[in-house]
Amino acid sequence: MGTVYRKSATKSLPASAEVFVRQGNRFARWKDAKGKTRTAVVTTGVDGADRIVVEARTFTAKYRDGAGVVREVATGCRDETAARSVLADLERRAELVKAGVITSGEDAVAAHQAAPLSVHIDAFLERRTKRSPSGLSLRCLGNARQRLDRIATECNFKYLCDLRRESFDKWMKRSLEAGMTPSTCNEYRKEIVVFGNWCVQSSRLLSNPFAAVPKANVATKEARKRRSLTEAELIRLLDVARRRPLIEATTIRRGKRKGQTTANVRDDVRDELERLGRERALIYKTLVLTGLRKGELASLTIGQLELDGRIPFVVLHAADEKNRQGSHVPLRSDLADDLRQWIADKAAAWKAAKQANGGADDSQGEGVLKFVSRDEAKRQGHSCQQASGATQLPASTQLFTVPAGLVRILDRDLKLAGIPKRDERGRTVDVHALRHCFGTLLSKAGVAPRTAQAAMRHSTIDLTMNTYTDPKLLDVAGALELLPALPVSGGPQSERNVAKATGTDDYRAAPFAPGFAPTADNSRQTQADIGKPTLTAHVERDDRKNVVSLDVDKEKRSLTNPVNERQKVETRGVEPLTPALQRRCSPN
Repeated sequence: MGTVYRKSATKSLPASAEVFVRQGNRFARWKDAKGKTRTAVVTTGVDGADRIVVEARTFTAKYRDGAGVVREVATGCRDETAARSVLADLERRAELVKAGVITSGEDAVAAHQAAPLSVHIDAFLERRTKRSPSGLSLRCLGNARQRLDRIATECNFKYLCDLRRESFDKWMKRSLEAGMTPSTCNEYRKEIVVFGNWCVQSSRLLSNPFAAVPKANVATKEARKRRSLTEAELIRLLDVARRRPLIEATTIRRGKRKGQTTANVRDDVRDELERLGRERALIYKTLVLTGLRKGELASLTIGQLELDGRIPFVVLHAADEKNRQGSHVPLRSDLADDLRQWIADKAAAWKAAKQANGGADDSQGEGVLKFVSRDEAKRQGHSCQQASGATQLPASTQLFTVPAGLVRILDRDLKLAGIPKRDERGRTVDVHALRHCFGTLLSKAGVAPRTAQAAMRHSTIDLTMNTYTDPKLLDVAGALELLPALPVSGGPQSERNVAKATGTDDYRAAPFAPGFAPTADNSRQTQADIGKPTLTAHVERDDRKNVVSLDVDKEKRSLTNPVNERQKVETRGVEPLTPALQRRCSPN
């Protein structure tokens, strides 16, 4: 026979508690935070100190289940009668298990049916966090919760018993018709399938109702294709991003002067708008020159920047990177200078804001102190050099405040800069397209594909070369100019020039040896030698020795003779003429 009771526990005696004795028992009396008087029994702890005994507000049911195991189940009822009703239901299910009407698995599942679905989702995400605390980021947990909550809301899933495959199938169909891409729809399907598998493993469901849901066909809808911006477009975009906040604030919206940028703004507002524009331009420039994703840039803090070494770089933590590996991202020297100046200005503004707020503690964080502008900091006597040397920002200070609606801000910047959102190929520009600009600029600059893959932090070279490189911006025409010239005009002279250029010319009128030892009836005079002084060797032969004398022939040859015409000359050469050599060089 089961029973219900309130569990009790001991706590430390409150500091303001008054201990008194009533009917031989000790009690403590104190006031809680709301001013209400509380009374509890006083007992002695294992360490000999006084402690108060506190009872739970709800009842717990204690019974023996169908397998004969004693179990304690929280009823959640503050009323004893209601708690005994829950106990009776538990004992009835235990009798059904003993009689073989239901299985022990069905009994375990029934114990979770009364809890709302949100409770199970919380337990599921908590379990995932404990299993991989270092590999699962807060962003992944947020995405998982957002997807599960959206499915539960739009499919009207309130309890575990409401989970139906038919409802989820209809939801997928509606989502695809509303414009959701098949790949995104498959991400939602993956999340609900994993949740269903966990419910089965934790004895909350007998089977996963979503295990057989088919994936959406990604071939039915072409994935979004992004285009890269040209260098001229990037320069215009950075200029507009820097000026647009102030332009919008000073633009007259109505009246005769509508559209004119002559509205008056306060100096502090102007300074803040200029700082905001500068920050947006730096965000775009950092995304283009590093290839960082939006979430990775938003996670960067000042402590993750190494700007004083020979090669400045950014330390990207594994929890914030997409592949969960962590990376060191190099920085261009000009970008490093911009970031160094940006941090110095923030430090100056921090110091000025701290003094303006009465010397508040730095540990209170950036959210408490309001930054003043760079000009305002200078007016208060805090230069950037003083700030960087004397006032150091906390390492946990965010480098940039990346807005959640950055894509909408980018759209307005593109419109003001006159840059089309979509080109003639149907490719669009968004925040992630700035990463495509990074990959395309690397290829356009002639960076080796393997180096570009490492800079992009891609797992495959195909992703770098085919997905993140826009072929429209590559200099294909310039590459073709590097190919050799292939003339097609006819004639012996053209063929002779081509043969000389390729190294395949052979003088069929003369053998190989006379090129080195010409004879009297087999000589060669190249076009390059015409008109040049020549060294000749006069050979005198007698019985004792061969006398060779050198002189310079300064006589200029006539250009009327054919270049390759055979000429009759005296016996000359670079070595003495021997009978064997004479026979070998003779035309007969």
